[in-house]
Amino acid sequence: MADKKATTAGTQAPWVRLLIDFGPLLAFFAGFKFGGMFVATGVFMVATVAAMIASRILNGHIAATLKFTFVVVMVMGGLTLWLQDETFVKMKLTVLNCLFAVILLFGLLTGRLYIKMLMGMALEMRDEGWHLFTRNYALFLLVMAAVNEAIWRTQSDDFWVNFKTFGYMGAMMAYLIVQMPALMKYMPEEKKGDD
Repeated sequence: MADKKATTAGTQAPWVRLLIDFGPLLAFFAGFKFGGMFVATGVFMVATVAAMIASRILNGHIAATLKFTFVVVMVMGGLTLWLQDETFVKMKLTVLNCLFAVILLFGLLTGRLYIKMLMGMALEMRDEGWHLFTRNYALFLLVMAAVNEAIWRTQSDDFWVNFKTFGYMGAMMAYLIVQMPALMKYMPEEKKGDD
């Protein structure tokens, strides 16, 4: 049974993973466009629960990052709806980024490469590369937390929602593309002539 689950997760279509990871964010965007910030917050909370259930059914487990995100979404979203104060949902991205950055930096200080634990099956790289990637990613998260704070405090709700949905993901993709050349030297070379 465990083997069947592992096989299912291993052969899973890429769109399934994307839907689990980004479905709640797209649901938030749609909720905001059709009903405003409080509707979007409620939709986001429900979609996050749905993503956890989907992950459990389709992958056989729920990733630690998804569990962590779930807790923050429920707390910040719950406070937003209970107090009818949009500040909490707008700060969620800041809180998540700062917490993830602190965890990664703590891992570096204590000799644990948490990103390697999460991504090591998909990406082979020497520990020096994981160390560099972890440090740089933690710094990126802190910068994006500051950017989020600046945007929600100075821009319109529409601008912030567009940033949260599309701008943040664009910045993440750009960051990964910029990092790849530096990380490639830590990846093993293809063994030529071996069968």
